[in-house]
Amino acid sequence: MAATAHRPDRLVPPPDGVPALRGRVTRDAPLGGSTWFRVGGAADVLVRPADAEDLVALLRDLPATTPLTVLGAASNLIIRDGGIAGVTLRLARGFGDVTVEAGGIVAGAAALDVTVAETAAAHALGGLEFLVGIPGTIGGAVAMNAGAYGAEVKDVLDWAEVATGTGIIRMSAADLHFAYRRAVLPPRSVVIRARLRATPGDAAAIAARLNDIRTAREATQPVRARTGGSTFKNPPGDRKAWQLIDAAGCRGLTLGAAQVSEKHCNFLINTGGATAAQIEALGEDVRARVRAATGVDLEWEIRRIGRPA
Repeated sequence: MAATAHRPDRLVPPPDGVPALRGRVTRDAPLGGSTWFRVGGAADVLVRPADAEDLVALLRDLPATTPLTVLGAASNLIIRDGGIAGVTLRLARGFGDVTVEAGGIVAGAAALDVTVAETAAAHALGGLEFLVGIPGTIGGAVAMNAGAYGAEVKDVLDWAEVATGTGIIRMSAADLHFAYRRAVLPPRSVVIRARLRATPGDAAAIAARLNDIRTAREATQPVRARTGGSTFKNPPGDRKAWQLIDAAGCRGLTLGAAQVSEKHCNFLINTGGATAAQIEALGEDVRARVRAATGVDLEWEIRRIGRPA
């Protein structure tokens, strides 16, 4: 009894419709504390597969009618206050390995972008410095073609391995049909690993570039606040979302404990005690004000998932 008391979720059968797995399956798993906004409800069922084989089994045997949500670092995400229906999937442990190869890095989907950038720099490999400016995981970076400081994942991706219900497939950048903040993945599939190209270079110059990006982020973004990163995508053309938000008079705008950042107005922040509903409603208010002032309909970059309270 003492040997299993620390894992009560494994003492009962899996919830209806969830296949038996070797990984961890937890009912009513709190999620808010693990998001960067620190808001949101619980997952009906949270699954952490033991390995890739376990993940494929889940994707194969999970009923098509059961909702499936994949979480990474939960950095660009609002989980609504009512939580997430169905199965929520989160990769960990064995999915976070980072390996250095000639001319590149192979990283598991759960590896943090910053870890990959730092690993490359430590081995005098350049071209991946931009990842230090992206607060997320490699899996999420591939799935949304994340980018910062003049580069995007599409520029450096050799291939991504993707788990599906029929097995693991390897997809090239062309297969993923990358666009701005978008990739096309097979239905109900999960990125598990990716190879990113890098170029041997001067270690000191690469380290300096990393530090420049870190310094720029600290100076211009509320990186120490409870935030979700860039809230809205930049519209087509040369216009920037933050400029439109500023022009519409939204800098510092508040709703309850949710606020448009004074430092960078394309960031929403939780100043303490905000609900997911307040943060999302503030974002919609910003969109409405920008539309009225400029005619531009801003598109959310932050994912908003789950049920209202």
